[in-house]
Amino acid sequence: MARSKVTFNTNAFKRNLRKVVNEAAGEVGRKLSTMLNGMSAQFKGRPVEEIKPVLQQRWAAVAGGSITDPELSQYAEQIAGGGSFNIAAKTLS
Repeated sequence: MARSKVTFNTNAFKRNLRKVVNEAAGEVGRKLSTMLNGMSAQFKGRPVEEIKPVLQQRWAAVAGGSITDPELSQYAEQIAGGGSFNIAAKTLS
């Protein structure tokens, strides 16, 4: 039986993995920005305590996780004030 040699290019693997992770993080950032800007238009002027549970639910639906205080309160305050959002994910280098 013939032997075949398999080589693994670690640098290429890391480069490709960084690319995939950065693209996925960017997509989540875009989705979060869209969701937050929509909430800002919908909930401008509303009480923060009214916004927080809705934000928690929508955040989980978009990002697949939860957001905890103080970030939840900060985002809710910005939404109540009609602020705009552009969530940029940190990229791996």
